Amino acid sequence: MRTPKWEDLDDSLELINSLVEEKADVLRSERVSREEETDWLSKVLSKLEKDEAFYMVAEVGGKVVEISQIDRRGGYDRHVGVIGIAIRKDFRDLGVGAEIMRMLVEQGRKMGLKVLTLSAFASNERAIRVYEKMGFVQTGRIPKKHFKEDRYIDDVIMTMVLE
Repeated sequence: MRTPKWEDLDDSLELINSLVEEKADVLRSERVSREEETDWLSKVLSKLEKDEAFYMVAEVGGKVVEISQIDRRGGYDRHVGVIGIAIRKDFRDLGVGAEIMRMLVEQGRKMGLKVLTLSAFASNERAIRVYEKMGFVQTGRIPKKHFKEDRYIDDVIMTMVLE
């Protein structure tokens, strides 16, 4: 586990595109170009430098298999962090997600955040169970937020208040 670096560009591009091809429950529905991923990684590194966010990658055998983040909100919501996590298919159901979530919660505390939030496709029951085991509670639902494979899927909003 470490922070991302420029050398991760190809691995992060491969990771996100593998999730798109898998039709995983992620926000991207179309492949990402190298230019788009370069722009994204540039923004990530800038946010890290300004201490506006926390990003982490998990590397196995020299290859990035997971990318996660906490983005700090601004203004009156500056005490709130929004979590995102993406794990390569071969590394799910191995306890990796739970361990990453533990690290993200701890990092949220270190950042002085009071609330962590995330959203998940309602169809991603496995992820929702992991989040609930970590202490997140369902605090909202946006009906029919996603349209995937000819059906609407609700977005589940989950929250953890940090002590």
